[in-house]
Amino acid sequence: MIQVVEGLPDNIVGIVAKGRLTNNDWDTVLKPLFETSLKRHEKVRLYYEIGGRFPGAAWGNLRLGIENDPQWERVAIVTDVSWLHDTINALRFLMQAEVRVFSTSDACQGRAWISSTS
Repeated sequence: MIQVVEGLPDNIVGIVAKGRLTNNDWDTVLKPLFETSLKRHEKVRLYYEIGGRFPGAAWGNLRLGIENDPQWERVAIVTDVSWLHDTINALRFLMQAEVRVFSTSDACQGRAWISSTS
């Protein structure tokens, strides 16, 4: 299940994922959000709260599922899943965007960072 995070600037796609994401979630919720943001902005930011142990099928689509790969500016991932936290931190150098991982208790800091102009 995906919940859209309201109240973020329109250059930020904010989602909370609970449980396993499916390709249908990607097609009906995530892809339209990204496409709308990309029509208005050259660079897109992503705020992604992961509420389950495994992000599911749509995780790979975040990078590969849009016709024109977005120019990620920043990505904030909020999770308490330790293996996911460690994996993202180990591999974030592969992304051209600035990536930070926050614990659930620091979700407010994650939202502040993804929204900041500096």
